Amino acid sequence: MSIDSLLARQAGVISREQAHRAGLSRDAIDHLVRRRRWRPLHPHVYLAAGHRLDDEVAVRGAVLWAGDGAVLSGCAAAWWHGMADRAPTAVRVTVPRHRNPRGRPAVDVRRRALDPVDVTEVRGIAVTARPLTVVEASVDLGGRFLDRALQRTVRFPTVYAAHCRNLGAQGSARAGQLLIAAADRSASEAERLLVRMLRASGARGWHCGLPASGFLIDIAFPEAMVAVEIDGWAWHMDAVRAQADKRRQNVLVRAGWTVLRYTWHDLVERPGAVLAEIGSEVRRARRAR
Repeated sequence: MSIDSLLARQAGVISREQAHRAGLSRDAIDHLVRRRRWRPLHPHVYLAAGHRLDDEVAVRGAVLWAGDGAVLSGCAAAWWHGMADRAPTAVRVTVPRHRNPRGRPAVDVRRRALDPVDVTEVRGIAVTARPLTVVEASVDLGGRFLDRALQRTVRFPTVYAAHCRNLGAQGSARAGQLLIAAADRSASEAERLLVRMLRASGARGWHCGLPASGFLIDIAFPEAMVAVEIDGWAWHMDAVRAQADKRRQNVLVRAGWTVLRYTWHDLVERPGAVLAEIGSEVRRARRAR
């Protein structure tokens, strides 16, 4: 690839090694730097004249400086994926364990081996895949970021799997706590969403939190004996909770209830189908009585 093509592709950022591979001699590179045609960003990484020093340049420069195997991570990866509104002041890069580049201002270097499934390429840069990015960025950006990502961008099972692959990494304990809290919040929010959907549809005969057989049914149609249960993301990761939910469902079924289960993604991605299924089951059960 030519020098001009590299600069156009990389927002004006280029490494000394890239320039050399593209045909420039060491003397030619040094001449461009002396003439201030290329401005040093990091050792052996430059920004060509005429290009603005912005967030993209900071990210590309940090990854190029970190060298072979460097992967954009954390909040910077979230911004690069378009999941965060602002780029962080410090760009985090993850490098293989055998490499130990010296720290640089505004570059946060982490050393560990990443599973290939946790790495992807976006706009010419190696970056942590979305699920791991959500796990890592949530430690700094908090539960609101995690909730928004789970609702809009990634599914809980993939995020939880990425968390499990990276147990022991810096921040993983905090990430686990945030995942559990987000899972609990999701069930409540999904239940509120279903209530809004039922009200908007004009459905009648339903109640929230109806006591039955020692439990509270999320949404109940008592005349038809139809129980609608909302699963948060937590039941994917909590074996105790999943087992308790199964026992709860078995008790309700033995008491004569028909149990329908839905997740947040069911309500968001196929709301019409959910309402149709609930309505169909309620009508069927009423006719059978």
